[in-house]
Amino acid sequence: MEQLKGVDWTVIILTCQYKDSVQVFQRELEVRQKREQIPARTLLLAVEDPETRVGSGGATLNALLVAAEHLSARAGFTVVTSDVLHSAWILILHMGRDFPFNDCGRAFTCLPVENPQAPVEAMICNLDCLLDIMSHRLGPGSPPGVWVCSTDMLLSVPANPGISWDGFRGARVIALPGSTTYARNHGVYLTDPQDFVLDIYYQGTEAEIQQCARPDGRVPLVSGIVFFSVETAEHLLATHVSPPLDACTYMGLDSGARPVQLSLFFDILLCMARNVSREDFLVGRPPKMGQGDANITGYLQGARMELWQELRDQPLTMAYIPDGSYSYVTSSASEFLHILTFPGAAGAQVVYSQVEARQLLEPGSSVISCLLEGPVQLAPGSVLQHCHLRGPIHCRAGCFLSGLDMAQSEALHGLELRDLVLQGHHVRLHGAPSRAYTLVGRLDSWERQGTGTYLNMSWSEFFQKTGVRDWDLWDPDTPPAERCLLSARLFPVLHPSRALGPQDMLWMLNPQEDGSEALRGWRACWRLSWEQLQPCLDRATALASRRDLFFCQALRKARHVLEARQDLSLRPMIRAAVLEGCAGPLLAMLDQIAAGAGDPGVAARALACVADVLGCMAEGQGGLRSGPAANPEWMQPFSYLECGDLARGVEALALERNKWLSRPALLVRAARHYEGAGQILIRQAVMSAQHFVSMEPVELPAPGQWVVAECPARVDFSGGWSDTPPLAYELGGAVLGLAVQVDGRRPIGARACRIPEPELWLAMGPQQDKMAMKMVCRSLDDLQDYCQPHAPGALLKAAFICAGIVRMRSPFSLSEQLLRAFGGGFELHTWSELPHGSGLGTSSILAGAALAALQRAAGQAVSTESLIHAVLHLEQVLTTGGGWQDQVGGLMPGIKVGRSRAQLPLKVEVEEITVPEGFIQKLNDHLLLVYTGKTRLARNLLQDVLRSWYARLPAVVQNAHSLVQHTEQCTDAFRQGSHT
Repeated sequence: MEQLKGVDWTVIILTCQYKDSVQVFQRELEVRQKREQIPARTLLLAVEDPETRVGSGGATLNALLVAAEHLSARAGFTVVTSDVLHSAWILILHMGRDFPFNDCGRAFTCLPVENPQAPVEAMICNLDCLLDIMSHRLGPGSPPGVWVCSTDMLLSVPANPGISWDGFRGARVIALPGSTTYARNHGVYLTDPQDFVLDIYYQGTEAEIQQCARPDGRVPLVSGIVFFSVETAEHLLATHVSPPLDACTYMGLDSGARPVQLSLFFDILLCMARNVSREDFLVGRPPKMGQGDANITGYLQGARMELWQELRDQPLTMAYIPDGSYSYVTSSASEFLHILTFPGAAGAQVVYSQVEARQLLEPGSSVISCLLEGPVQLAPGSVLQHCHLRGPIHCRAGCFLSGLDMAQSEALHGLELRDLVLQGHHVRLHGAPSRAYTLVGRLDSWERQGTGTYLNMSWSEFFQKTGVRDWDLWDPDTPPAERCLLSARLFPVLHPSRALGPQDMLWMLNPQEDGSEALRGWRACWRLSWEQLQPCLDRATALASRRDLFFCQALRKARHVLEARQDLSLRPMIRAAVLEGCAGPLLAMLDQIAAGAGDPGVAARALACVADVLGCMAEGQGGLRSGPAANPEWMQPFSYLECGDLARGVEALALERNKWLSRPALLVRAARHYEGAGQILIRQAVMSAQHFVSMEPVELPAPGQWVVAECPARVDFSGGWSDTPPLAYELGGAVLGLAVQVDGRRPIGARACRIPEPELWLAMGPQQDKMAMKMVCRSLDDLQDYCQPHAPGALLKAAFICAGIVRMRSPFSLSEQLLRAFGGGFELHTWSELPHGSGLGTSSILAGAALAALQRAAGQAVSTESLIHAVLHLEQVLTTGGGWQDQVGGLMPGIKVGRSRAQLPLKVEVEEITVPEGFIQKLNDHLLLVYTGKTRLARNLLQDVLRSWYARLPAVVQNAHSLVQHTEQCTDAFRQGSHT
């Protein structure tokens, strides 16, 4: 089904419970905008959520007011005006209340999933999933208005949920299917056949729930998602100036108004439900919301009266998504572990983690953003999250460990943990940073009702086992009904003489082992209850700690990927490191890998990754990535690499790099030079092809006797680019090619002869008897530009050097070298009847022809196999790079397949393909050469391909493998004479 276009949000508001967390979560929104999860033009606002004082309905009204205020200011108004809503798409995300298993709430709970297609590598939180659902599934197609979405649930919505917005007005709730059993503890909608909402039931009776059932027996659950049209949003916004509803907003609270608790569903939406009477609505739903103090009851009824007058005439409809699913994230540890694990899975779920002993992770367990060193055993149904641990550690079933690092590992050694939740927390006590640890049982309840348990046992059993007494946990005047886990002062936050650790809680599991000493130490600590701990949590440090751990494991992954030569793209991780300000450690690690690599392929890829980091740091500015890389400032590092001193070369590159980090233009130029450094290593790897160049001395031709080499052009049928270094020796290449004449002639050739003068006479032209350019080289200085492809005669000059006729670093002059070895100089002519940049392999075939003629004129016989490898060497000397398919196609006759293995030294093996009789003629009858007039320099194309290959972009890796596979299939087709 077609993916809907994403919503271009005007404003996204994230409401958060604690004032000191607003800046923290504002940054989290901005990071997601940089990751391209949120449109660049969207206004992002994190605001304090007064929900604990004004309820979800009041928090919605407050967020709507904040959005309208910012949009009004942006539009130039000096007062809040609802006109700005008419062209706005607003998304309000409510973070809700505290969550016992994540200090940053349900929204920032990391899930055991990865997105390999994401442009930026990052842990996936529930917030990210909901943003994607709202932006790409539910939101598209909706008119301007206000979406409200809770973050306390997990949702699954099909790519195109089929919501129709034709003729829509009023408000719309999104409902997902659930069982009647599940609905007993949740909200459900009652609708008429036209999907107008008649009523909303929360924890309804069996009869009420059955009344809501759909034909398939399931019921529409309240999902926490609502859409308000502009008209309805205007009516809702109008209430912010009407007492007592003004007390729901920051303006009312700042004015000293008494807070009023309103529910989004059972106040704001319920008054629009058709079956709800005015009298029932004013009483309140659920009934307990309207009971208690008479003053409070009257205050609430006054607020509901205002809502009834403003919203009663607005229609409320439901969009039911039968293929979706909904799951509220409760405070039950068992349910939370079920969400994070996959019972029945074939293996453990390991997400953004590095694990040394992966075999110890049993199926049905999960590891999320962790570094696990040594033996760490994890049983089914257990989860490790945001931990850096060193074994031996043994977690049996039902465990959840989070926020622990190496310093706490020792406290876990020798323990068998089962059905426990152990968490490390970053806290601030009177402004001072500290660490605290909490331990609870999987079966413990966070609800206030009931007798309660701790560490999966009754309080009486816990007291008897540990020696802890009730007065240790609660004040004497605390009523028995309020003595629960939430209010128990169990958790040490400060010890008078030492740092705290998990051992300050773990002793309770085995108090018989020095229990009295541990109990005294526990009693000596300043302890807080869970309720008291929440306002002290340092969410900024918690998120920063998670980020640091994420990049710590990411760096280890990157090192393994590079050193193990894995076809896994590091570009998403590079982008993440740059966005999060972690580029420095990544560059340092890449330097280490490059300097210590014994394989030039690994070193070259590491340098290419450095270039990618620098390119990302430029943030799309500073110019094109492809460009020159011969600045004199970089020549010293390059010279070390050319001499084979890799470690010194990488060190010198890093020192020079530090001078080029100040602005985008310099970053891009530095990236180009790192790619240039990589080309040096590629060149050295390809130079290994010289192992397979052999020559036999033959009689030296007489001066003036021409040696002529004429060659066809080439056409490749399959596999082109797989022959290009480094693909040729990292992946292995295979190309099926055909030697072809053009207009009945061999269009490419060279001829050479000896001359008496100790000089080199060079001539180039379009035909053998039409030399358009001539030049004479009388000194080594005349040959210095042999490595500059655009220089006149560069290919011919490189041919003399690669043929061994001239040595640039010889103590002898050019004339002395020529006289000593040959008694004179050489004249070399080359020609090509094909247009420059035609794509028929001209330059490589021309190099082969020039080498063949020169070698023979110099008294050396060279086999065609040697010539193929000699051209590889020549093109690296010339710095054009390039692969081997052109010379294989043009120097070997007929139809052939060339192959190179994924290894060094680089060796090309050629197999001639025998085809059925008559097939060649059929092929000729179907070949037509058309000249478009467009040229291209292979070097520019090559830079782009190599950059993509070194980045191991999935599409490029897949294409490269497909090229080789298709070549073998195409070869079989030629052998069989198949033309289909």
